[in-house]
Amino acid sequence: MSRTNLTITDELDRYIRAITLREPEALKHLREDTESHPHAGMQTAPEQGQFLHLLARITGAKKTLEVGVFMGYSSTWVALALPAGGKVIACDLSEEFTIRARQTWRAAGVEDRVDLHLGPAVQTLDRFIAEGQSGTFDFAFIDADKTNYSNYYERALQLLRPGGLIAVDNVLWDGRPIDLSATDADTEAIRAFNANVYSDARVAISLVPLGDGLTLACKL
Repeated sequence: MSRTNLTITDELDRYIRAITLREPEALKHLREDTESHPHAGMQTAPEQGQFLHLLARITGAKKTLEVGVFMGYSSTWVALALPAGGKVIACDLSEEFTIRARQTWRAAGVEDRVDLHLGPAVQTLDRFIAEGQSGTFDFAFIDADKTNYSNYYERALQLLRPGGLIAVDNVLWDGRPIDLSATDADTEAIRAFNANVYSDARVAISLVPLGDGLTLACKL
């Protein structure tokens, strides 16, 4: 054990990938194919994707939620962890990006495990709640526009069953939350979200310093 977090150098990062990453070929192809994409920074890191896969397995997830699909990297990892009949209910705004996501789901053999809902995610989640789906989801992953993080979290928490798990990406936001000179809307939203989750007695929490920071919140 250690009282501090180890600094991950580029060399150590390569070592971690070499000894732990079991990336399916379809996901490796997507990651390599989009490395030069103008929005490549929106894609989940491979170690984080594999961690989401593990979390879905540990929780025994059958019905999962994803807010922010991009090109399908994280949703494919989660879908691969689901049993027969399991579903990823995926929410995104972009038809352009999710066309590539559909290709990845198909290549990975999980297209039938993903239901994609295009449109503003807050409206989609409100519709799920109105349809009576509260308490029916096992796992949720949030990685979308930061100014709506608290809105997504509140709705995901309502949709989650007791004992279900929410994972929220980018909570360290490249270190900007501790930079007092950073006052842009995204950074302020992340600061507010982190503070709200910390004080939320409805969940047990942990922040995993993986990738750009991943908050885990288990519904009590």
